[in-house]
Order: sequence, then structure tokens, then C-alpha cells
Amino acid sequence: MKRTRPITLVLLVIGGAFVGFFIEVGLASAGRPIIALPLSLSITLVAAGAIVVTLAVPIARAIRGTNQAPINPFRAMRTVVLAKASSLVGALIAGLGVGVVVYLLSRAVVPAVSSLWLSFAAAIAGAILLACGLVAEKLCTLPPDDGDPDHPVNAPDRRLG
Repeated sequence: MKRTRPITLVLLVIGGAFVGFFIEVGLASAGRPIIALPLSLSITLVAAGAIVVTLAVPIARAIRGTNQAPINPFRAMRTVVLAKASSLVGALIAGLGVGVVVYLLSRAVVPAVSSLWLSFAAAIAGAILLACGLVAEKLCTLPPDDGDPDHPVNAPDRRLG
């Protein structure tokens, strides 16, 4: 499995911001109430980030040799997939929160301060989930094998002459 690319995360943040902004514009133009992101969303995202990192720590200890207990490879793979999914979802929700904040600040009449702060908290919580996913992904990364000739560190010098 390849590591999460930064361009993917940037595109998800930008896409989430556009979706959040235009959903709010569409709801307001239809005369419906705009979406107020709940505080429970922010709390849940931060808790999920903490759980992802907590699941990755035993795998990192086993990789580095500080934990002698064997790790189930299926558990390790599930943890890596969860870490990658957390980083992608965190980027999307961070962008969504930023889009809602931009919409709220672009209005002539600024809505209640509580909805602005809740949207800002959701954007920060999405960024925290993104960071926790990337940290967990890094913790689950295997070091390069010494005998792998295809790895750039171990590749023989192929210069002519």
C-alpha cells in the first residue's frame, strides 16, 4: 500500500470547501435554514483521531522491536487502512468546515457567533483527524529491507565508466 499523497489531501480539502460553501449557498437561496455543524462532530473527530493513533502504537513498537509479542498481520493492515481513511476523511471534513466558515463570513449579516465557532471547530477537528491519520500511517511504515535491490537506498551504483 502506498503512502497518502499530499496532492490528494489538498484536492480533498479544496473539494470539501467548495461543497460546504455551495451547499450553504443552495440552502440559503432556497429559503431553507443553513447547516450548523454540531459540536458532537468535532468531539467525535478528535476521539477518532486519538483511537487511530492508539491502534497504531503497538504496531510501531513491534516494527521497531521494543514489543516482543507478535502482531497479527491482518490487524496491522486494518490499522493502516483505517489510518489512510482517517486522513482522507479528515481532509474532506476540514475542507467542509472551511467552506462553511467562508460562507458565514461572506454574508452581509453574520449569523450567530456560535454557528461560526462550531464550524471553525469542525474544520480544526477535521485537521486533527487528518494529522492523526498521517501519524498513524507513519507509525505503521516498515523500514526498507537490507536485501531489497530495487529500493533506492540499496540499489547498486549503475553509472557507466
